[in-house]
Amino acid sequence: MPIRRYVMGRGEEAFHPDSIRAAVSEFLSTFIFVFAGEGSILALGKMYTEKALAAGGLVAIALAHALALFAAVASSMNVSGGHVNPAVTFGALVGGRISVLRALYYWIAQLLGSIVASLLLRLATDGMRPMGFSVAAGVGELHSLLMEIVLTFGLMYTVYATAIDPKRGSLGTIAPLAIAFIVGANILVGGPFDGAAMNPARAFGPALVGWRWHNHWIYWVGPFAGAGLAGLIYEFGIIPADVPPIHQHHAVHQPLAPEDY
Repeated sequence: MPIRRYVMGRGEEAFHPDSIRAAVSEFLSTFIFVFAGEGSILALGKMYTEKALAAGGLVAIALAHALALFAAVASSMNVSGGHVNPAVTFGALVGGRISVLRALYYWIAQLLGSIVASLLLRLATDGMRPMGFSVAAGVGELHSLLMEIVLTFGLMYTVYATAIDPKRGSLGTIAPLAIAFIVGANILVGGPFDGAAMNPARAFGPALVGWRWHNHWIYWVGPFAGAGLAGLIYEFGIIPADVPPIHQHHAVHQPLAPEDY
């Protein structure tokens, strides 16, 4: 039985064109997702009163996030694996499906993409302050933390099953759609309680630009815990033990397949 190993990443990988292209892809995809997702919230707030927004706004926001994420994942899957989420990158990292070096590249790119999207969104809306995420009145911090853990677990499990599992077969073709669906469904569940971020980058950019930090730690700890748990369970409990996590025989000039990220 082969031993699964975690890798730091080769030194030459740091400046290899494949690494740069993957990081740029994550930056642009996260930008697309955050701009559309956060923008949908600002747009609904612009058009409707708070009372009218509560009636159907949650469905509209969930749909906007699902559509944007579908496009973001689909457009970057063949380049970077389509993470678009630091928590997803962390789940792949604890499962041994991505090197530490590449994970660092992804995290930086994802956070920068979110920040730039939030800045441009504020500029394009003539100064509207991004809303970001917050815990609803009457909902405790621990309840919101548990909600983020469970929601992100479901997201990461779906990512693993449809986009990472080497034995996924034809499921790989519907991975962007499946990932978009679970995010949209999760927003319908967790939106009224804590916003259902499931994505530290999605929370960070609007929080920084809008300067809204209340309970912000929840949107880091919860998603990382949920994604990490899902990654461990799927990698060591679902995938057969004879399937290696990272193909070490790849030369540095050969791009890794998405499942090897």
